[in-house]
Amino acid sequence: MRPTVKDVAKLAGVSPKTVSNVINGVVFVRPETRARVESALAELDYVPNMSARGLRNGRSGMIALALPDLLRPYSAEIVHLVVELAHERGWGVQIEQTAAEPKREFELLSKARAYLVDGLILNPVNLSDSAVTSAGPLPPLVLIGDVDQDVVSQVAIDNVAAARDMTRHLLAQGCRRIAAVGTPEIPRGSSGAGVLGGSAESPGTAASRLRTAGYREALEEAGVPIDEALEISLDRWRPEGAATVVGKYLTEHELPDAFFCFTDTMASGALSALWSAGIDVPRQTLVAGFDNILESQFMIPPLTTIDFDRRAFVAAALDLLAERMADKSAPPRRVMIPHRVIERASTGH
Repeated sequence: MRPTVKDVAKLAGVSPKTVSNVINGVVFVRPETRARVESALAELDYVPNMSARGLRNGRSGMIALALPDLLRPYSAEIVHLVVELAHERGWGVQIEQTAAEPKREFELLSKARAYLVDGLILNPVNLSDSAVTSAGPLPPLVLIGDVDQDVVSQVAIDNVAAARDMTRHLLAQGCRRIAAVGTPEIPRGSSGAGVLGGSAESPGTAASRLRTAGYREALEEAGVPIDEALEISLDRWRPEGAATVVGKYLTEHELPDAFFCFTDTMASGALSALWSAGIDVPRQTLVAGFDNILESQFMIPPLTTIDFDRRAFVAAALDLLAERMADKSAPPRRVMIPHRVIERASTGH
């Protein structure tokens, strides 16, 4: 006969409730107890009856992860970690791409409300255009990324501080004319933070605004005037876009002391444009990125970048989602993951 939760509990010397907690991954179970239960599950070759479980507790055993652009290397790393760490909790993961479109976010929230998935991890690029603010009662939901809100639980890094730290690093190398690649579209003649707005595309994303703010803060504290001609915007944060805008910039402007690209993928595009123009990095100009994707250490030259613990980032998101799934009335929490500057040869190290 098919083994039951009671059979597993008896073999492991725990209660059926503890076995359920291990299988569902929602409630914390001490590591030594979890190990005994998992050993009993393996010994009995226990397979959960998902249909019966869903009828009993209204759960599917599936969560959804929605990212704006699955083509990005950063997205691939996040997907890999979410699937790996969710599997440890006994959860399956449905992967979606929103393309920064509110309609797709509405569809995913509807799935969660209909219990087709138990919860949702969402990465909106701009809160004002996100379904989160207008979709009515929300299912168990956690945001990852850069939008500033207090409606639902969220995991993020301090983008302003991280961009400020990277700009400080470039200033410490003697750079004064630092180009920022990935800034929002800014009306010419305005330099205040209040104009850092835009659409749901990258020129208006929360990340572009926050990283530009940090870049400007570092310049101001160093007494370096803000030069809007050094702020380079592009409509999509991809390497081909960065290569195009940096290549065009080089034909129209004096070579800056450094390029601070707001993602590593844009930095790869900038490096390509500089190589095509015959410009040596770091001898003639420096290049820095943001995110520390796996490929950044293998770029030519290896890329200086902002790093943060991706595994801790994803684990925190899953912990917050488990909290929301267990208690939808729990107050939202924000978890900030520390960052650091990784210095490599692209800035002379």
